[in-house]
Amino acid sequence: MQYCGDFRTTYQKDMEIFKTPFLKICIPVFLLFLLVLPYMIKGEYLWIALQILIASIGAVGLNILTGYTGQISLGQGAFLGVGAYTSAYVTAKMGLSFWVGVPAAGFVTAMAGMVFGIPSLRLKGLYLAIATLASQFILEWVFVRWEPVTGGSHGLLVPRPSIAGYTFSTDRSYYYIVLVIAVLMILFAANLMRTRTGRAFMAVRDHYISAEIMGINLFKYRLISFGISSFYAGVAGALFGHSVKYVASEHFNIGVSVVYLAMVIVGGLGSIIGSIFGAVFMILLPKLVSTMTDMMAADYPSIARLAISFEQGIFGLIIILFLIYEPDGLAHRWKQVKGYWKLYPFSY
Repeated sequence: MQYCGDFRTTYQKDMEIFKTPFLKICIPVFLLFLLVLPYMIKGEYLWIALQILIASIGAVGLNILTGYTGQISLGQGAFLGVGAYTSAYVTAKMGLSFWVGVPAAGFVTAMAGMVFGIPSLRLKGLYLAIATLASQFILEWVFVRWEPVTGGSHGLLVPRPSIAGYTFSTDRSYYYIVLVIAVLMILFAANLMRTRTGRAFMAVRDHYISAEIMGINLFKYRLISFGISSFYAGVAGALFGHSVKYVASEHFNIGVSVVYLAMVIVGGLGSIIGSIFGAVFMILLPKLVSTMTDMMAADYPSIARLAISFEQGIFGLIIILFLIYEPDGLAHRWKQVKGYWKLYPFSY
């Protein structure tokens, strides 16, 4: 008989990623579902699943910086662009492999992120947000003006990856590459928060003065956080570029940065699973709004035409209402559901 409650009695068990037998069964089942998903859906829905995986990587990276370290960033879209352009240049212009381009994209973006993270020593809160917003505009200017590398306003064509002569030309085959990379990077992030570095991030977030008194180097760990977050953004940007097979500056504007910040807030700050929930929500929401508008068009054409005109406004309104009624994010709701079943059938 399995009793309800929490019976972990050792530090090792308390730090496990999969803490219950139920999770140890559910996670492999869910991964199996993700493996067969491309054979269950196709076309636009497969494309949406692919973009959710890519967005999850970028959202997890931003949550490491914003949710775990407490550093607000409004430049995630630009850092995705750095990764996309780096991988595009390495593969399309230098003729190197995708397997070189994606890691290169991560490391180049990490260095760029650390450069723009230097002001974090003196700035925090809204002032740091303005500094990262400046990085967004600076990098957008570079994307357009540095034509020998970025192609300027024309952009760059990007090839799909290949192994031993086999090209992952279809969305279905490319999906599996992205899935493997996403799973590995999410697991790394989950483990990172259980290390000395992860705890230092949270100490800097919760009370930086106390953290400094305890001997934590604020500048060092803030810079590391910027680097790791930007690495994730670079990999996500590279994967996005290879998915659309074309990289242009308009793919990485300020709107993209706002959407990624919304993913983290909607999903739940300081939660890896929340980042994934937020990515799913923000990628699916425009599609759901569009589908509802199309359904209304048959019976209420005048209302449907009005809804189409204000589709972006409806999108924003839904997010605002969500933040009002679920301010702690989807991860908090998920934690409540787990807590209920952990104590079931008792209510306390």
